[in-house]
Amino acid sequence: MDSLTHIALGAGVGALLGGRSLGRKALVWGAVAQSLPDVDFLAGLWCDPAEDLLAHRGFTHSFLCIFLIAPLLALGTSRLYASAAYSYKKWGVFFFVQMLIHLLLDSLNVYGTGWWEPFSHSRISGNLLFVADPLFTIPLLIAAVYLFFNAPKKAKLSFRPVVIAFTICSLYLLAALLSKRSVERELMDTCKKRGIAFSQFFTTPAPFTSFFWYCVVAADRGFYVGYRSVFDQSGEFSLSYFPQQDSLLIPVHDREDVQHLRRFSKGYYLIRHQGDSLVFSDLRFGQQMGWAHSQAPFSFYYFLQHPGQNDFLVQRGRIAGWSRSYFIDYTRHVFGLRQ
Repeated sequence: MDSLTHIALGAGVGALLGGRSLGRKALVWGAVAQSLPDVDFLAGLWCDPAEDLLAHRGFTHSFLCIFLIAPLLALGTSRLYASAAYSYKKWGVFFFVQMLIHLLLDSLNVYGTGWWEPFSHSRISGNLLFVADPLFTIPLLIAAVYLFFNAPKKAKLSFRPVVIAFTICSLYLLAALLSKRSVERELMDTCKKRGIAFSQFFTTPAPFTSFFWYCVVAADRGFYVGYRSVFDQSGEFSLSYFPQQDSLLIPVHDREDVQHLRRFSKGYYLIRHQGDSLVFSDLRFGQQMGWAHSQAPFSFYYFLQHPGQNDFLVQRGRIAGWSRSYFIDYTRHVFGLRQ
């Protein structure tokens, strides 16, 4: 998830774990602890873009890392705040739970999280939340801000704002899961009606909400791509076909960056020509306003002949071309109000 969500969630969890003993310090240390796994962003200082994709949410997002780091952090904070009320053991639980929740939450995105590193490079992707979802983040943020500015420095923190925020977020996750299952049933029915014999598929939230879904079906040496709102009652599930063109990779198949990209994409990629370069597109991150233009280019694109042009791979195409009118059109699609 985005950094703001982790900070707000960490503060809330910190209030539950240590608010009665640590007061406002529980919020601050909770925000810090919840953000620690994302220290892997520093890998971008020495990794090339393709390698950095695998470094992010890699070892620092593994269970092994938690078991190694939590006791060390607990040792430092227990000495910094020598208090019988909050012992080394409690600090250990504090950091372990915070980082564990970070791992679990990140695994709900499409990016993939390396829980089992370094023993396995398999990545977990729950595809239930978009990386930034206001409906999930805002309740957590309100609770964290309220506690921080309304609690005296040495007072015991109230659990009520956090419990309310967590209840709202839990209900939203449940609604997202039911929404996902509903859309997947419609997707399977559409494939059956159209005679699409698929090998694999996935559905993941479109930007900013888990009520509008981006769907990809692997079949016929390519992929069928479409969007669907859980509120859409039209009965029509439109899918557009994109050939994978994997054979275009043959001249560069053995290159290290290509191997990194293929592993990262979990097979959901296609190759196309653009100018004087081959472009590798990871389909999992959606299209550039694909709900409005079925043949729109994909948000994630990597220039194989021009490595120096591959900064910000995941982010650079996500909101490319957005404007006020497109945002209004997107909102209509979210609520199933297509024209």
